Amino acid sequence: QLTPSSFLRIGQLSNVDLNEDIHELETELPRQRPNEIPHNEKLLSLKYESLDYDNSENQLFLEEERRINHAAFRTVEIKRWVICAMIGILTGLVACFIDIVVENLAGLKYRVVKDNIDKFTAKGGLSFSLLLWATLNASVVMVGSVIVAFIEPVAAGSGIPQIKCYLNGVKIPHVVRLKTLVIKVCGVILSVVGGLAVGKEGPMIHSGSVIAAGISQGRSTSLKRDFKIFEYFRRDTEKRDFVSAGAAAGVSAAFGAPVGGVLFSLEEGASFWNQFLTWRIFFASMISTFTLNSVLSVYHGNAWDLSSPGLINFGRFDSEKMGYTIQEIPIFIFMGVVGGILGALFNALNYWLTMFRIRYIHRPCLQVVEAMLVAAVTATVGFVMIYCSRDCQPIQGSSVAYPLQLFCADGEYNSMATAFFNTPEKSVVNLFHDPPGSYNPMTLGMFTLMYFFLACWTYGLTVSAGVFIPSLLIGAAWGRLFGISLSYLTKGSIWADPGKYALMGAAAQLGGIVRMTLSLTVIMMEATGNVTYGFPIMLVLMTAKIVGDYFVEGLYDMHIQLQSVPFLHWEAPVTSHSLTAREVMSTPVTCLRRIERVGTVVDILSDTSSNHNGFPVVESNPNTTQVAGLRGLILRSQLIVLLKHKVFVERANLNLVQRRLKLKDFRDAYPRFPPIQSIHVSQDERDCMIDLSEFMNPSPYTVPQEASLPRVFKLFRALGLRHLVVVDNRNEVVGMVTRKDLARYRLGKEGLEELSLAQT
Repeated sequence: QLTPSSFLRIGQLSNVDLNEDIHELETELPRQRPNEIPHNEKLLSLKYESLDYDNSENQLFLEEERRINHAAFRTVEIKRWVICAMIGILTGLVACFIDIVVENLAGLKYRVVKDNIDKFTAKGGLSFSLLLWATLNASVVMVGSVIVAFIEPVAAGSGIPQIKCYLNGVKIPHVVRLKTLVIKVCGVILSVVGGLAVGKEGPMIHSGSVIAAGISQGRSTSLKRDFKIFEYFRRDTEKRDFVSAGAAAGVSAAFGAPVGGVLFSLEEGASFWNQFLTWRIFFASMISTFTLNSVLSVYHGNAWDLSSPGLINFGRFDSEKMGYTIQEIPIFIFMGVVGGILGALFNALNYWLTMFRIRYIHRPCLQVVEAMLVAAVTATVGFVMIYCSRDCQPIQGSSVAYPLQLFCADGEYNSMATAFFNTPEKSVVNLFHDPPGSYNPMTLGMFTLMYFFLACWTYGLTVSAGVFIPSLLIGAAWGRLFGISLSYLTKGSIWADPGKYALMGAAAQLGGIVRMTLSLTVIMMEATGNVTYGFPIMLVLMTAKIVGDYFVEGLYDMHIQLQSVPFLHWEAPVTSHSLTAREVMSTPVTCLRRIERVGTVVDILSDTSSNHNGFPVVESNPNTTQVAGLRGLILRSQLIVLLKHKVFVERANLNLVQRRLKLKDFRDAYPRFPPIQSIHVSQDERDCMIDLSEFMNPSPYTVPQEASLPRVFKLFRALGLRHLVVVDNRNEVVGMVTRKDLARYRLGKEGLEELSLAQT
């Protein structure tokens, strides 16, 4: 069914049908869903469209741009800055809301359970406490999972893969809607309070992006409200630039790392970049972390002390006690290797688990049941570990929020409970900063092992949750363990401070799982507030990435690939110089003439089998039969607006058209253009003619059919195109290159592979 990837057969452009047996199933059992959905990672889905990042420079656009004078351009620029400030403020406020609600709800839950455990420790019957804890967790997570599974499935997970795709130029349905934001925020609060092994940092990036997309449009399509502001920005070009600012503001609110946020947008997201954009994005990030800081300071009752720049604070690392020496650098590199291997293991396990979920757990009710199961298991594992642990530490001088005494002597607390009986963020900070000797090596080892599998099982559930904090927590636990064993081996010499190794372990584990290098180094440096560790953190992250990439790709890229998204990487595959545009392009192309019959246009748009979105416009010579030269390109969305307003040649001659169409008419229809089925065209109107000259883009990008694939790829990727017309030496259209034609070629284990296209 799939072509042998060793030799690419030329011109093989037939779409492969997803396993035929599904269709047989559907014919036999018209109502029941199949229990198993066959899923193949070597497929590209055809349900994703590209964004129109490239402006269509038709006559209307050029007339409007010529009308705008210098002062008006300055107002547009000021509006851009205002939008960026608003994005920053709102993202900061959303982060505050999440933080405060989680803190209060989680505190309430832990107090209830702690009182219950204290009561039952005295008189026996601790199984009731376990039941209470597991039931509380499962019921909270059930609510969080129901709203995601039944109302807005896009809000599941951390949302970073989806935002990566959006910034890459793929339109993922519903990803930047208001509804998604509401579900995302509620879902993440509920899943963190429900005690799952998740963080609330990843979803902040998605939330920031939704806020950015909403504000920059000056209206809400979900609420059917149009505020008549920022109308100039109603197109994909501007929207996508603002979304990258929103993603950066989300990172900086989560980690208190404005520079890290800008670098995150640069590294993970936007396809191309300019200096003004960088500066505006940095502005949005700064505003966002400042808003969060000031609101949380007021909330904690010390209004002038701006001490909490992000949702997670690693606390201060003092350089005096915790410098590093030259002989520790090989140790750090070794930790990077361990992090890379563990991260690759995490990703491989998660890959098999996600494949299983796609195949069998695709009904919403099953997804909710699975989430509740994970919540109950997490609580049970935590309880059993605390119950079996005999690791007691003295209470005085320690900063434990909910000290559980259990079977320890008076004045002591159970140190396993500080790891499990807390929100993950607090546990990370404890592992970084508790004085040497606060943890038994056995405790840390068991905790790492258990939490590794729990976090792996949790990522990909139908709840909104991030993977940042669990990875940091796993890494901090084994890093601290490593530090303890080092000081044990070196007879307690001064440089083996466990907190420092906990930080390196956390960096190694996170780098091994998500494989970000540049932005992660800066985020870790900003979150610890210490530049001393810049070099070791960079070494650790680079090693973790190199080692991890040898085995399996990063978690986010893996999930993008599992969803069959046509994602374009920075470069074309290395060995693809032998392919030319002629072999890559899609043929035959549906062309329109410059003056075309309305009926023909309606039929082409209604044809569900092709469902194209861009049509080359050719010169119409009625007397000749040969294919004519290329004159321009027109988009489906533009044709739909023309049909809706009935811009026909005959009506214009009879002066029936009230006014000329303006760009505003196209912007008002954006982003949800009506489907062709909703537009009524009568039989007489079908015989009218429609003149596309002033609406088409007269200068589309074209390539000759001999151009090599890397050249086509570079042009397509760097300009953010959606359609690239392939012409022969007489300037006649021979084919069309779209995103799917380029994303199909990928470097596999044996060399260049060609993926098949699937309709699902």
